[in-house]
Amino acid sequence: METRIILIHQLIKLGVATVMASTLVRSKEFKSLLFREERTFRQKVYLVLWFALPIMVGVWIRISVPSFLAGDLSFETALLLGVIGGRLAGSLGGVVMGIPPLLHGEWAAMPFDVLCGFLAGQLRTMAADKDDIWSFSPFIDQGIFRIIKRNLPRPRLFDWQIVFFITVVGLRFVQTELAQYFPHSIFGIESPDNYWVYSAIYAASVTAIGIELKIFNSVRIQIKLEEQERLLLHARMEALQNQINPHFLFNTLNSISSLVRFDPELARDMIFKLATILRRLLSSGEAFAPLREEFEFIDNYLDIEVVRFGRDKLRVIKEFDPASLDVVVPSMLLQPLVENSIKHGLAPKVEGGSVVLRSRVVDSRLIIEVEDDGVGMGGAQLEESSSWAGMGIGMANISERLQVLYGDTARMTIDSHEGKGTLVRIRLPLVAAASSVPEGFYAERSSTRR
Repeated sequence: METRIILIHQLIKLGVATVMASTLVRSKEFKSLLFREERTFRQKVYLVLWFALPIMVGVWIRISVPSFLAGDLSFETALLLGVIGGRLAGSLGGVVMGIPPLLHGEWAAMPFDVLCGFLAGQLRTMAADKDDIWSFSPFIDQGIFRIIKRNLPRPRLFDWQIVFFITVVGLRFVQTELAQYFPHSIFGIESPDNYWVYSAIYAASVTAIGIELKIFNSVRIQIKLEEQERLLLHARMEALQNQINPHFLFNTLNSISSLVRFDPELARDMIFKLATILRRLLSSGEAFAPLREEFEFIDNYLDIEVVRFGRDKLRVIKEFDPASLDVVVPSMLLQPLVENSIKHGLAPKVEGGSVVLRSRVVDSRLIIEVEDDGVGMGGAQLEESSSWAGMGIGMANISERLQVLYGDTARMTIDSHEGKGTLVRIRLPLVAAASSVPEGFYAERSSTRR
């Protein structure tokens, strides 16, 4: 075969390897099989089929169309299956990919592919760090540099990537020799006695394996980053929620302490209500709850505040759309809003006032409003509270929790007029009723933040 044709086939082989790897990683099922450290027998069989079936098609094309030889990646795929799936997957892949050549009369192809898969799987067991497998590179000069650097303080000559490189080259040499001495027993590209062409054939096999592993590793790193971001969002949200709970407890205990001296029975009733509140907080670590449960939770808190202020000075008005009560919202969403209205709006007002709670569904959005007719805020105060820091810890945390959970799809606004009162309005996307965070919520949020 002409040198030019051989080199073209090697370039096409690299393209075929790239296309196959890029196509496979688009499947969620394939990725779930590929990036497992431990696999059941059935999962190994599925992984083999994902790899081997496309290669079988390429082998059939090579047999049917002798002018197109670049589709036969059985040698490289057997090695890939071994280092990724282990000895069993590598050997089984060699059997599956060896069926077409065996039917064509190439009797040595199947045993050789099985040997390649088994040896690659054995090398997998020898890897002290499995990341070495995914980060394999055909450029062994980097590995040699690592050996020299690592052996300066303490000799340790084994480097997995260099050993794997030598294994690929050695097995490729065995295949070439088999094809030379037993011409019709196994597939091999015949080449003139040109060492540069032989080097290109060997380099193409090593590079094809390295390209596929690099593509798989890039997807693997992306999945890990998304998982880390999801966990970070979850931890950040929980930290914010945990900041609210002690803040709420501190203010509630202050309210009860004012009752102990002059009305112990009433204080006892308030302690019972506080216990009910704490029982709910401690019994459920869920980040979301139906709006109905949030309003029930607020009732206990308002009972305490009504006693502290007096029924003639604190009036509570509820205007709920029944369709909104089953919508899921972040836990402890309303308590800081109500507390802020009472503390900053009504407490400074001698004659007291009213707190109005509203909820409704408008244009596929949940609208929640907490309004008071307290002292309100002027322009300077509104400017100071534009970042919510001026409204207290609870309000600032609510704003940040909404940003963490919903991003730009949720909004909290404030409308206040000095001497007339304050209206806090929250707009949330609709989430079906559930007792926990909707499945995939954080993963979805992490993807939308980028």
